[in-house]
Amino acid sequence: MSEVKKIATRESYGNALIELGKEHENLVVLDADLAAATKTGMFKKVFPERHIDCGIAECDMIGIAAGIATTGMVPFASTFAMFAAGRAFEQIRNSVGYPHLNATHAGISVGEDGATHQCNEDIALMRTIPGMTIINPSDDVEAKAAVRAAYELDGPVYLRFGRLAVPVINDNDDYKFEI
Repeated sequence: MSEVKKIATRESYGNALIELGKEHENLVVLDADLAAATKTGMFKKVFPERHIDCGIAECDMIGIAAGIATTGMVPFASTFAMFAAGRAFEQIRNSVGYPHLNATHAGISVGEDGATHQCNEDIALMRTIPGMTIINPSDDVEAKAAVRAAYELDGPVYLRFGRLAVPVINDNDDYKFEI
């Protein structure tokens, strides 16, 4: 029996950001002092001038992303789901969702970091924001396609990625992602 290929969707996120960054100079990546965990550090190495570390200040990060989005740039703000939905919900709701800005926001499943960093209610909270698109990709292929779709979508997107490596179940050649 052959070995099943496993890749963490957060790795796919980092790789997809680099691919998109090469194609689109208006892509900017923000993180909340979590570049290693969210894999935005991969983007930072290639495009340091388009990466903003906002420190442990998720509310500020979302406000910055919203401001950047008003200039025609496409920000990807990245943090753990608990801190996005928990700490920065008001900013996402009022500064991104209601003005229907083209801003993308990623939540990361954090596993062993403990209960204070884990979140299931993030999906329910994000669903309450009018115009918010929520995507929870299943594997590497779908995650990369979801990041590209989020970039192209007009309006806010909540992308949710996992920390642990998961089996690649989709075929690159035949897969077509649709929102």
